[in-house]
Amino acid sequence: MNSLRVYRECVSLLPIQIDIERVKTVQALVFANQKGGVGKSALLCQFAHHLKEQGRRVFVIDLDHQANSTKALSQHPDTTISPFSATDVLEGRAIAPPNGRLGLIPADTGLSSLERIPDHHNAFVTSLRAFLAVCQNAYDVCLIDTNPNPDIRYAAAMISADKVLAPIQLNQEAIDGIGGMFGHPRYGLVKIKATLNPNLTFMGILPNLVEPTPFQRTNFETLVRSYPQYLLKLQDAPLQFAFVQKRSAIAEAQAGGQFVADLRKTAARDAWKEIKPVFDIIEKQLL
Repeated sequence: MNSLRVYRECVSLLPIQIDIERVKTVQALVFANQKGGVGKSALLCQFAHHLKEQGRRVFVIDLDHQANSTKALSQHPDTTISPFSATDVLEGRAIAPPNGRLGLIPADTGLSSLERIPDHHNAFVTSLRAFLAVCQNAYDVCLIDTNPNPDIRYAAAMISADKVLAPIQLNQEAIDGIGGMFGHPRYGLVKIKATLNPNLTFMGILPNLVEPTPFQRTNFETLVRSYPQYLLKLQDAPLQFAFVQKRSAIAEAQAGGQFVADLRKTAARDAWKEIKPVFDIIEKQLL
């Protein structure tokens, strides 16, 4: 059966009012936050490289019109860039996934206008879910980058995914925003899980760009007191939670479209030594 026929049959089976488990999809992890500037895309890109080096077949769908993941991954020689865009996926024009160890479905400017087409919102969700079904034999994992403002792209990713990871910065605004991420009246995790995707698993909050300052230390302690159940446990010990420190090597790798583990610098080796145990935990929970 060719990919176009599979895609059309999946779309016909997947109005979001019915049980989404009728069609099996590739394992999908969404990196989501309702605030920009938290280093979400850098984490996603580095994690994609990590999975590739572990022998996983991984592809990225960039639903953020700022295209930070697209800009970084498209520079790497191992990346296979799809001839169609993320908007094409949501609008049902994507036919088959790109071939390769690391695939990329790039962001485009059309993404920012999709929220203004409410009559098509259900179709966007069904098209994404159907595309993930087509990809299940070609890839092991799909990583989805989302825009920071909750809209139909964010909702489509949440409705279609298996798991969600929420990188945040350790400032009060981000901590206060955790409640919104769960309780947003339209696109909150609680509502989506209760009504549209009962199998969605919240993997955890991951503090990112962490600096050893009293301010951030206090905010991390607040996070541990307020939301310990939502933090990634780093070890089988109480109050040992995962976080990613702010390292110039990670920013440098992202800017150059590289995997930080491949940079031949002491700072990069140190950064990778810190981040790899976190990625190992995420990979273990995902697969």
